[in-house]
Amino acid sequence: MKIKPGMRRWLPAIMMGMFATAGLHAQEAPAARPRAFYISEFVVTDREGIKPYSAQVESTFLPFGGRYIVRGGKINTLEGDGPKGGMVVIEFDSKAQAQAWYDSPAYRKIMPLRHKSATSRVIIVEGTVTPPSH
Repeated sequence: MKIKPGMRRWLPAIMMGMFATAGLHAQEAPAARPRAFYISEFVVTDREGIKPYSAQVESTFLPFGGRYIVRGGKINTLEGDGPKGGMVVIEFDSKAQAQAWYDSPAYRKIMPLRHKSATSRVIIVEGTVTPPSH
């Protein structure tokens, strides 16, 4: 290919731009770190009996880095069978931290209060959180 004399001075800049752009596209986005979500669907059967559990539970998961994402509130079921009661979602930085909290002596001590005062379905889900792109 023949390059016109006027284009020769722009060629290095154009080439550098092409390589820089290719390098940017070749870089992979940093892998999102998996987090864990404790999810509880529950129906309270004894309003007074659940109060001590509710008052103490946050202090048991805070040392494990847990934080409420959802605690109560109205549920709008869009498809399928919705929960019969409430929902709680607690986020942890890892599945290991979520499991360590669930197995901890502090949480095991208050767990019977929940079992006596509510029926529940409890799961831990591991997944990534993708920040919104702007």
